[in-house]
Amino acid sequence: MDNLQELTRSIRNRLIIFVTAENLLIIFGWFVVEHYDLPGYVTLLIAMAPALIASPFIVRGMTKSVMAPITALWQAVLHLSPTQHGIAAPKIDSLKVGRELVANLVAQIYQLADVAAHTQATTAAEATDLHHNFIASNLPLPFFVLNESEIIQFANQAAANYIGMQADELIGKNVYMALDMSFPSEDTFDSWLKSVKVSNATASSSWERVRLNVRDNHPTRLFDLAAYYNKDNTSHMETLLVLFDHTKQYSQDDQAVSFVALSVHELRTPLTLLRGYIEVFEEELEGKITPELDDFMQKMSAQTEQLTAFVNNILNVARVEEDQLQLKLQTEDWGTVLKAALDGINLRAKVRGIEIQTTIAPGLPAVGIDRLSIHEVVNNLIDNAIKYSGESKVIKVDAHMNKEGMVETSVQDFGLGISPSIMPNLFTKFYRDHRNRAQIGGTGLGLFLSKTIVTAHGGNITVASKEGQGSTFSFTVMPYTQLTEELKQSENKEIIRGAHGWIKNHSLYRR
Repeated sequence: MDNLQELTRSIRNRLIIFVTAENLLIIFGWFVVEHYDLPGYVTLLIAMAPALIASPFIVRGMTKSVMAPITALWQAVLHLSPTQHGIAAPKIDSLKVGRELVANLVAQIYQLADVAAHTQATTAAEATDLHHNFIASNLPLPFFVLNESEIIQFANQAAANYIGMQADELIGKNVYMALDMSFPSEDTFDSWLKSVKVSNATASSSWERVRLNVRDNHPTRLFDLAAYYNKDNTSHMETLLVLFDHTKQYSQDDQAVSFVALSVHELRTPLTLLRGYIEVFEEELEGKITPELDDFMQKMSAQTEQLTAFVNNILNVARVEEDQLQLKLQTEDWGTVLKAALDGINLRAKVRGIEIQTTIAPGLPAVGIDRLSIHEVVNNLIDNAIKYSGESKVIKVDAHMNKEGMVETSVQDFGLGISPSIMPNLFTKFYRDHRNRAQIGGTGLGLFLSKTIVTAHGGNITVASKEGQGSTFSFTVMPYTQLTEELKQSENKEIIRGAHGWIKNHSLYRR
């Protein structure tokens, strides 16, 4: 306040000096001309002439003195402005009026600019530091942020609670060490991330029914996973993961399978007896009954075969879920195995008036398979072809060597076909097309089990389809010669593989 008063006094004193000087000039001019006998108006003009001539200079001096402090403040503001460039800082020492006031005000301006810059920098830093982000920290869903090396940069408290660890213990860990995830198919998070890093700048994906195996007696979790990838961003937050827990729902599905398997298991004994009696009747009554009764016997036999396949599917899916289904791969002639499998289901097709046309390429190599489980694969694929053939009466089965040196078998029908929207979920457990679920029976387990068994054999199963024109399911098995190295490493000279429906991230143990 003293500086402001000092500026006011300085300006007032200068104004007094300027006004006094102007008045003195007028008085001086009056004294100069009063000795001359001149008209009054001429005397007045001549007397005021010096003051009029000096007025512009006086005004200019007064303006410069008054505006000098304001000009200095204006320069200080522009000097700090982010939109102005090349504006020099004011030279406060050269001020003759208000030097102290301007110096103090400029110092305040510089201080405020420093505070604003610091606040902006702090805000920017906190924006990238998710620990200060309210939404990320308080998101009720488990949330992870990974850098370009797939190291966890941030995990919220919900994520820590979900996997039974402390939040600070997760930071700096490789995601595959912290999250022991298993997927229901080979489409894992790890394989997706490897792919998009090569070919995408940004990408997103999601997975259903992911299993999280946790430690220290913490309960196993079942959830859906969503991921977002953003390459080379400045904040190094390359991959975001969000987990949506469905443990209760998915566990109920698994428990339902176990319960149904327990119930279905009790059907095996009466079903075996029923099949035995039907076979006895067929042998004893052959040629002794009317064609109508013979047709009834064939339909009964076909239904028992279908019921047997249903029971086997349920029991094997239960074994898959409990990691108890084991396959013993042995050398087999594929043509013989395939014909035997087709003979077992041919009656079912015959009852529906469908002909199975089989083509087996000559010279196929011996394959390494588990005969019983492969029978189930063929049975499930043919059964689906029968169900979805519609008005078509032909199913084609073709076995040949493919370009990859695998023995490939395809089952083609010419019926309803599959909608493109359904294709991604075909091999998912319990999944069925909602459009024909009521008209066509099934459990939604056959294709899931088939894919699991084929994968355990080292093969692959694929589908091609067009609505209204039918579908072709193809699967591959390995020639036995390709299994010889694995056989050498087996102590009991048998190749035993577990068939499970969960595929781990291949980078689980990456360091």
